[in-house]
Amino acid sequence: MNKPTHEDDEQGEVFLDESDIIHEVDVDEEDLPDADDEDDFENIEESDDSLHIFTGHTGELYAVACSPTDPALVATGGGDDKGFLWKIGHSDWASELQGHTDSVSSLAFSSDGQLLASGSFDGLVKIWDASGNLNRTLEAPGGGIEWVKWHPKGHLILAGSEDCTVWMWNADNGHCLNVFSGHGASVTCGDFTPDGKTICTGSEDATLRIWNPRSGESIHVVRGHPYHTEGLTCLSISSDSTFAVTGSKDGSVHIVNITTGKVVSSWASQISSTEGDPVSIECVSFAPNFPWAVSGGMDRNLTIWDQQHSSSRFICNHEEGVTCLAWLGASKFLATGCCDGRIRIWNCLSGECVETFKGHEHAIQSLSVSSNLEFLVSVSIDGTARVFEIRYFH
Repeated sequence: MNKPTHEDDEQGEVFLDESDIIHEVDVDEEDLPDADDEDDFENIEESDDSLHIFTGHTGELYAVACSPTDPALVATGGGDDKGFLWKIGHSDWASELQGHTDSVSSLAFSSDGQLLASGSFDGLVKIWDASGNLNRTLEAPGGGIEWVKWHPKGHLILAGSEDCTVWMWNADNGHCLNVFSGHGASVTCGDFTPDGKTICTGSEDATLRIWNPRSGESIHVVRGHPYHTEGLTCLSISSDSTFAVTGSKDGSVHIVNITTGKVVSSWASQISSTEGDPVSIECVSFAPNFPWAVSGGMDRNLTIWDQQHSSSRFICNHEEGVTCLAWLGASKFLATGCCDGRIRIWNCLSGECVETFKGHEHAIQSLSVSSNLEFLVSVSIDGTARVFEIRYFH
């Protein structure tokens, strides 16, 4: 049919009569598209690979911890000032951890699985049993809690605070055993060594401090060239308690000998720092069974570093920044959580991405692996916790 001409426009409205009909077609009303169908095409949902979703929270999620003794038990916490204990595959069971008055920033189970510690920006650490009953509240730091860690062999709890201090308590009776003072800014990361004999902490003041947990003495302070030039963001300690690996806002990663306090290896982001293009390192770890260290950051890379040769084995590219990582047991497989809401499983022997899990709508904040190594649990800015099956990656 010819399109209306400019001349037709000038003549006013144009009417059709029966002589203009070329062909009649019968149409079933059921075949006509609904008005909503167009929206369906615009909002096609991406596939969800998770086998369980926990939706009890009403805000962004920041922390997740899987029980070391109960493969189904998970703790999550976030910006709704709440924590929850819930079980994989048991959608009818959840225990709300009430009492915090600010975001729950960190969660950790004791090594025997009997106790759970929750740290919050309200400056409190709360101790719960595995059913979600509150045992006690530990008060003292003057600022928000950045992280909580348990002693590897007992019920001693360590917490780093925004007020530049680190506190250690006996969780069974609530007594404060030591306060570690010396950092000049918020203590952003820290942990006991696996042998339980030393404490390492990192701070916004760009230093790593190594402490004697009994005396509270600072044994070593690592700072200045060739160490970080900006605040530390993450820390991990080798299984033999010999080395600490740290990441920073400056995009560099350093390995420090805990005994001597000396930097023994270093590497930097592959992307230079420019305005609007942050390269902060967000997560670091030592491989459980290989002489490797790994790091992930806002440069969109996972770097697998060979400690023996001080060189990178693989640089694994992502579409967006890497926010967190988790080894799948003592295997060669590593999971990364990213700003694009996806979780990727990497074979660190080959540097290949062997699986990508979809489901989250926004950035992943934390990852944890179940004690039977069958499930990977993730929490996200989208307010959900999701469970993915990983039993094939051992």
